[in-house]
Amino acid sequence: SLPSSTERKISDQEEGRKEGRKEGIPKYELIIEAKDMGGLDVGLTGTATATIMIDDKNDHPPEFTKKEFQAIVKEGVTGVIVNITVRDQDDPVTGAWRAVYTIINGNPGQSFEIHTNPKTNEGMLSVVKPLDYEISAFHTLLIKVENEDPLVPDVAYGPSSTATVQITVLDVNEGPVFHPDPMTVTKQENIPIGSVVLTVNATDPDTLQHQTIRYSVYKDPADWLEINPTNVTVGTTATLDRESPFVFKNIYTALFLAIDSGNPPATGTGTLQITLEDVNDNAPSLYPTLAKVCDDAKDLSVVVLGASDKDIHPNTDPFKFELSKQYGPDKVWKITKINNTHAQVSLLQKLKKANYNIPVLVTDSGKPPLTNNTELKVQVCSCKKSKMDCSAADALSISMALIIVFSLSSLFCKFS
Repeated sequence: SLPSSTERKISDQEEGRKEGRKEGIPKYELIIEAKDMGGLDVGLTGTATATIMIDDKNDHPPEFTKKEFQAIVKEGVTGVIVNITVRDQDDPVTGAWRAVYTIINGNPGQSFEIHTNPKTNEGMLSVVKPLDYEISAFHTLLIKVENEDPLVPDVAYGPSSTATVQITVLDVNEGPVFHPDPMTVTKQENIPIGSVVLTVNATDPDTLQHQTIRYSVYKDPADWLEINPTNVTVGTTATLDRESPFVFKNIYTALFLAIDSGNPPATGTGTLQITLEDVNDNAPSLYPTLAKVCDDAKDLSVVVLGASDKDIHPNTDPFKFELSKQYGPDKVWKITKINNTHAQVSLLQKLKKANYNIPVLVTDSGKPPLTNNTELKVQVCSCKKSKMDCSAADALSISMALIIVFSLSSLFCKFS
C-alpha cells in the first residue's frame, strides 16, 4: 500500500541548490526516505537516492592574468614567442571554459598567429613570417579572448578580456644578398684570358650597421674565374671551353661568396651562369682508323668512314672527305661521299697481301673550317673458306709516293 505520509532527508549538498549552482559541484545527490502509517515507529521505511546533474552555463568571462605581456624575438626566426595566460571560473574542459584568442590590432602583415593550448587554455603567440629588425624593431599587438560557448545574456566581456603584447625584435647579422641571383651572362668560348665577365653586386640587409663586403670564389669547377677585389669584377684566368665536361647544356655555373665585416661575419652565396657560344675550335675526328679487306675480294669496297665534331652547328657537318693526292702511274684508292657525315673508301685495283697506310683529310663546315689529317690503316689479307688470314701482312707496304705525300701533309699542317 502507498505510505500515508512521506518524509525527506536531503544531504548537505542541497544547500547549494538554493543558490542555483555552485561552481565546481556539477551534480547533487539527494537521499529520499519514505515511511508508511503516518510515520509511526511501527510503519515500514524505504529509501532512494536521486542524482541531479547541473549543466554549467557560461556566466564567467575569461580574463587575462595581466594587462600586458612581453616577448623578445630575433629577426628571421619563426615559432612560439610567448604563452598568454587567462583565468576562467567556469568548469574546466567545457565550452564555457575553453578560450579562443584573436589578434584584433597590430598585425597588418599577418606576421603573427595565436592558437589555444588545449591542455592549459593558454594562448600560444607565434611568429609565422620572419620579422625584419631594419623595418621595425618593436610590435604591439592587441589580443582579445572569448569562450567557445556564448555568455549568458546578463554577462558580457569586459576590459579584462583584452590585453596587449609588446614584442621586441633583436637585430641579427644577416648575410649579404646578391642582385640578381642567379647572375647570367653570355660569352664566346675562347675569349682572351683576363677578359671581364661581369661585375658582381651584393647588398647587406643590415643597413643600420654600415658594414663592408668582400667577395671570394666559392665554387669554380674548372678554375676559370677570379674576382678583382678592387673593382669586384669577375675575370677569366683560363680559356673558356664550351666542350669542357664542366659545361652542361652550354652553361658553366660558378658560385661566389659575399662576406660582411660583422662580428661574427655573415656570408651570402650568389650563382653565376655563363652561357658559352660555340666557336670552331675542334677539328673533326675520323672513325674507324683500321680496316681489313680480302686480296681476292670481288667487291673492292674497303670501309665506310664516319666523322664527328665536338662543336655544334654550324661548325660541324657537312664534312668534306679527301684522300691525299696519289702519285704514280696508277691510282689505287678512292673515297666517295655517302652523306654529310660518312664516306666510302674503295680500291681501284686489287693489291697484294700487305698493310697500307692512307692519309685521309676530313674538313668541317666552320668559318674558318678546320681540317684533320688521319691515317687509315688498311690490311689486305688472304681469305679462304670465309676465314681471313692477316698474319702474312706484317711487312708494311707503303708506296714511296704515299710516304712523300704524308710527309708533305705533315709539314704543311705544322707550318700553316
